[in-house]
Amino acid sequence: MSDPLEWEGTAAGPPAGPPAEPSEGQAAGQGADRSAGRTGGPAGGPAAGAEAGAEAAAEAEAAGLRDRVAELEDHWKRALADLDNLRKRVSRDAERVRLEEQARAAGEWLPVLDNLERALEHAEGDPASLAEGLRAVLQQGLTVLAHLGFPRRDDTWETFDPARHEAVAAVPREDVPAGTVVAVVRPGYGDGERQLRPAQVVVSRAE
Repeated sequence: MSDPLEWEGTAAGPPAGPPAEPSEGQAAGQGADRSAGRTGGPAGGPAAGAEAGAEAAAEAEAAGLRDRVAELEDHWKRALADLDNLRKRVSRDAERVRLEEQARAAGEWLPVLDNLERALEHAEGDPASLAEGLRAVLQQGLTVLAHLGFPRRDDTWETFDPARHEAVAAVPREDVPAGTVVAVVRPGYGDGERQLRPAQVVVSRAE
């Protein structure tokens, strides 16, 4: 007969020994799980922070651009106001200068009118003095024009110049070259860019 103690040990199975060592694959999996537990956090955490920083930077840049646009708009409005004020001031100054020159030119003619009135007053008592008085008034008028920058020209015997002369007739002449001014019908005043009017002349032509 068998030993009861031996049979009980056989039925219960071999006694429990030390725990079995994990395999190499299981150890690697467990290490990865522990590493993920130490370093892992909510999914996408660093990316979300970078996106928020970029949005903040973009908003700051947009705010700076809006401030710059407002500053430039203010400068633009100020420049327009200054330009309008300058235009008005120049217009007022030009009008003032025009009126001053007009009054000065008119004042130059007052002595001429005074002398003309005196000549007419003496003409009734002494008709012979009328011609002398009118010649004096004419000479005074020519002096006034010369003082204003428009002297009377003597274009007789000069070569015809379309810029200074206006031909009203042409006559055959053998004693002078063709295109010579032989008579002045209406005198011209001034010269060059300050020509008041051209002279009307009679010009010689060949036979």
